[in-house]
Amino acid sequence: MALLHYEGISRKGIYMGTIKIVADSTCDLSPELLEKYDISVIPLCIVMGDQSYYDGLDTTPQEIYRWADANKTTPKTAAVTFEKATEILKPFMEERRDIIFFGISTQMSTTCNVVRLVGEEMNYERLFIIDSQNLSTGIGLQVLYAARLAEEGKSAEEITSLVNARRGKASASFVVDTLTYLARGGRCNAVTALLANTLKLKPEIVVTDGAMHVAKKYRGSLQSVILKYAKDMEPRLLHADKTCVFITHSGVSDEIAESVRSYLESLNHFDVIYITNAGGVISSHCGPGTLGVLFYED
Repeated sequence: MALLHYEGISRKGIYMGTIKIVADSTCDLSPELLEKYDISVIPLCIVMGDQSYYDGLDTTPQEIYRWADANKTTPKTAAVTFEKATEILKPFMEERRDIIFFGISTQMSTTCNVVRLVGEEMNYERLFIIDSQNLSTGIGLQVLYAARLAEEGKSAEEITSLVNARRGKASASFVVDTLTYLARGGRCNAVTALLANTLKLKPEIVVTDGAMHVAKKYRGSLQSVILKYAKDMEPRLLHADKTCVFITHSGVSDEIAESVRSYLESLNHFDVIYITNAGGVISSHCGPGTLGVLFYED
């Protein structure tokens, strides 16, 4: 991908800047999309017992599920480390790139603050930090929007302003097969989880104002529930931004994911339908049997 140039003025004089987009690992974008838009990723940490692993580098959702089931608890997740963030950002700073960083909601993680501290430590003025107030491809939507704006020649300041103005339009929700993982991680009341699991309820988790909340509750097989969840959003989907929609899942069969894709295709609305796998952080909190449909409200 060609570098995106624009001229600007810094306190040190005239410089040629190139925009570099960086996101944390919870953005859940596929390797193909990351490569296409030259997006770098800073991994969060997943702690299993006394061992810490980098999300997407040292462990997989399948390994997380095995460990969680064996230990009857869920892994802890932690913000990016100062050292890892510095390692990834420093080369772009040395190249005098304009860095736009996207982080998971500050209500869920201190990742944005860690990256801010790296910028202060390096005394780097051209680091723009965006609190996505979201997670998973709810962040990914914002990252891709920024990449398209960069391709149009927008400056880092313009991109940051436009993305922030549209931030509340990024719709993120998931259906989870069980509340067990959310309860183990302290993001759901244990009694509520026990009741839901006893009644075989499959809740919809919605991100609102940067935090996760339980919304609707469905009952039935995972496949029928997920399709019902998608169809319940049809009025909103038909008025969504047509550019793209994400189907993001963890521990869900290809058959179920493809059934959702077929349904979305039948709407004849979206230019592109992406299917992506949720990373370790989302999988740690939501567990297997998780699927979401994420899009920009128009």
